[in-house]
Amino acid sequence: MMNGLSQKRYLELPLPTEDDPRSDQQRILDSLAAAGVEERVHIPVHILRELYPLLDNAKWKITVSLAWNGDNWEMVEIEEGDTTAQHYGLAVDLGSTTVVARLLDCNSGEILKEVSCFNKQIQWGTDILSRIFYCKDNREKLEEVRRATVESICECMDKLDASHSALSMVIAGNTTMIHFLLGMDSFCVFYTPHAVHADCPGFQLARDLDIPLKGYVYCYPAKSNYLGGDIISGMIDTELYKKNEISVFFDIGTNGELVIGNKEFLLCGAGAAGPALEGGVVRTGMRAEAGAVDEVKIRDGNIYVHVIGSHKEDSGSHEKNSGNHEENSSGEEPRGICGSGIIDLIAELFLEGWIDIRGKLSPEKSPLIQERDNQLCVEYAPGLYFYQKDIDEFIRTKSAAHTMVEIMLRESGLDLDQADRFYVAGAFGKHVSKESAITIGMYPDMDRDHIINAGNSSLEGAQKLLLNRSLLTDIDQILEEMVYIQFAEVEDFLELMVAAQALPHTDYKRYPTVMEKLKERQKDIKL
Repeated sequence: MMNGLSQKRYLELPLPTEDDPRSDQQRILDSLAAAGVEERVHIPVHILRELYPLLDNAKWKITVSLAWNGDNWEMVEIEEGDTTAQHYGLAVDLGSTTVVARLLDCNSGEILKEVSCFNKQIQWGTDILSRIFYCKDNREKLEEVRRATVESICECMDKLDASHSALSMVIAGNTTMIHFLLGMDSFCVFYTPHAVHADCPGFQLARDLDIPLKGYVYCYPAKSNYLGGDIISGMIDTELYKKNEISVFFDIGTNGELVIGNKEFLLCGAGAAGPALEGGVVRTGMRAEAGAVDEVKIRDGNIYVHVIGSHKEDSGSHEKNSGNHEENSSGEEPRGICGSGIIDLIAELFLEGWIDIRGKLSPEKSPLIQERDNQLCVEYAPGLYFYQKDIDEFIRTKSAAHTMVEIMLRESGLDLDQADRFYVAGAFGKHVSKESAITIGMYPDMDRDHIINAGNSSLEGAQKLLLNRSLLTDIDQILEEMVYIQFAEVEDFLELMVAAQALPHTDYKRYPTVMEKLKERQKDIKL
């Protein structure tokens, strides 16, 4: 039996007799103790009311469902007969753009189904700040945002058909998302002195959150305003805090969250990276959905792109030659470019010499580089342009990401070659080409095998905790050991960031493989 946040126990209770006149309540509690349930069990009044005539009808053979509330077990359901085989729970990644949920068999740990939906908060802005200001100091609007958050989770539950079967839920999300879920004003997350309203909400009755679940919802705690429960969940997933070797954990998006350490220490920090990674400030930028360019190659003066929704196995349907503007009769037509496509594009422009070390376009290098709206741009797909301002914004974003890593390593007194693993979490890490990210200087130039795609570590950590209650102790340990660095207080942050705005870096010796690749590509171009 798994040691999860819920359990179902089949009990065959001894019948009451004159020699054994124990109450129904005590008879159940004694049987649970005899079955190995050592912790205190509380039976709430709505369950007590069901004992008669259910016990008689069931011939005293029942299944009780228990949910952990942070201190003890709470009985949340009582059923006739043996229903222990139907024991389910939910793990949820509450993202600012997407909500992902898994339905799990809590007996075996098997993932039964995974679904996702857009976070309904998006109606008040794709960026978090717009949502925060929408409901700031307005209780009615805050309730709208709270309900939209809950409805997003419920939509996933409906897709999983889990509204009436799951006992417990674990949610991992950043500090703002959890504030919205709980119906708390989130302006404190971004406003000095950054004292948030709640950082460890712990276990809450699902019905108090309007989530149709029998038991409790656990929200992963945050370390700070910018380092939320999704990162703590990522620690549980990667087990960085248990390793002898030093690892780097990097979750990069609009904000960048970073943890460096091992079982001896944990150094963490977070800061704004910029919306460019999610296509947020690029004229033709978009999320990674159908129609988005997510891969780019430049060969023989032509730009070839892959479009999400096209068939990779059919080269004719997923590559488009921008030099000749070949039409595509099958597959998805490009409508814009997402984060992974942007990184590929800038890396290829650099290797081909179409942009210099500062990221400035060189119009003499290709007829695809032209002037529009009083600035240079490159036509990366028919009718779609990537502008100089787009490149500049993206380079600022990548330099912020690079600088965070550099500062954290320096503060820990480590060199990069002392890091055994470099975990990149989230959807960004899942889809971005390692080579392209290294080429532009976003990732360090290190052994590619040591750069690990951690995937949706927020969701994975939620699943692990749902199935293993003992990890609550590990969470306390992680929070205790974490030392938080405020990047804004680092005196030379801007100086380091300026140095990192070159491609791949002002100090090109840090990127020997990129320099070698650049030489090889330039040789091919001359040939």
